[in-house]
Amino acid sequence: MHSHNLWIALFATVTTSGTSITHADFTDNSQVQLKLRNFYLDRQISQPDLNKPQDFGSWSQGITLDAKSGYLELGKAQVGIDLLAQYALRLSNDRGDNDYIMPYDYASKKQARDNFKLGITLKAKVNNTELRIGEILPMTPVVYFDPSRQLLTTYQGIWLESKDLDKTKITLGYLDGINARYENQLHDFKLWPNELNTEKNQIKAGDSHGMIVAGVDYQLSPELGLSYFYGDVTEIYRQHYIGVMYNKKLDQHNQLATHVRYFDNQESGEALYGQIDSQALSLKAAWTHGSHTLDAGYQQMFGEHGSHAPFFPTLSGWVPQPYLANWSVASFIRKDEKSWSLGYSYDFKEAGVPGLTATVRHYEGWNVDNGNGTRGKEDENNLIIGYTVPEGRLKGLGLQWMYIDVNYEQIPGFMDLEEHRIATIYTYKF
Repeated sequence: MHSHNLWIALFATVTTSGTSITHADFTDNSQVQLKLRNFYLDRQISQPDLNKPQDFGSWSQGITLDAKSGYLELGKAQVGIDLLAQYALRLSNDRGDNDYIMPYDYASKKQARDNFKLGITLKAKVNNTELRIGEILPMTPVVYFDPSRQLLTTYQGIWLESKDLDKTKITLGYLDGINARYENQLHDFKLWPNELNTEKNQIKAGDSHGMIVAGVDYQLSPELGLSYFYGDVTEIYRQHYIGVMYNKKLDQHNQLATHVRYFDNQESGEALYGQIDSQALSLKAAWTHGSHTLDAGYQQMFGEHGSHAPFFPTLSGWVPQPYLANWSVASFIRKDEKSWSLGYSYDFKEAGVPGLTATVRHYEGWNVDNGNGTRGKEDENNLIIGYTVPEGRLKGLGLQWMYIDVNYEQIPGFMDLEEHRIATIYTYKF
């Protein structure tokens, strides 16, 4: 399944075999956009050994073509094809970015100068049920794509979503490869941080050849939503997720958004990364009053996280888990860790500057089991300022600056860091 030619051949066969195809729908209902993204990342690490790098980062220019076709009528079904072409060029010298923006050669210890990724997806739809085959960008509690760097982390497989049942969305999928944000080819699944990197004493314990995903979202009322998901990264871990979301508009100026989320993780099959028997609890509430939003979160890890990786199960490539309340750079997913967060956001629209937003957030984690009888702490501070031109010739041009400050206390192998991320994004819609 690792060949895009299969999807192209399938699409060609389907579209040439029908007699009632409306070709105008394929183009007239298409959505094509070109996104230009200039991305700068600078990370300073408090490395006690002055002979080792203190300064990491990169500066790159990306261009992404995202083309989504309309649908061709084929009997009772509709078919189409999507294309996602991503390219990035490194503008800075190789500074050993450990969040690799580009492919990295462990032998030469160098990054590639550029990176190109091409994804094609065949899609077929009947009523409100859609089947996608090829490149997948999932957004579920058990697997998520990664938009945090220059290029996206994507997957390949088969994905079905159905909304034919009232108030219900059913998700079924099988993913057989991951293309991480710094790669340009598909790989089997493995668990972070056990990549093949002997310099960091990380040992690759084994690969999984696929991931099974199944889930249901049910809207019990306009305010209350329930969800259950199951994910099985074969031979490594399987995960159960239960979520309750309550969102309510209190009046014209006030809105409340809350969630309670629970994960249960167990080893799967041959348990290539050892025994896993861990749980995670995530609680969050956000209150919006006009242009002000105040949010608070609590997160707690329980159980055993695996003999090779003492963290909440995270796919290699540092795949994000935004369904955890305190997921960030530090992530707060270590064994026995408890953490809280407090954030405030302001939309400057009411102050006469539409398009300008600012967010400050503090995270605090403690009770980390280091495995040697000691308990560690970590904290993180974020400042995020964004501006999007709301009108005129440059409408859609976006600028964002993110400042990140992470501090560790009695957590072996991890060092304090400060990081700046600056992104300029312009999207042109055809």
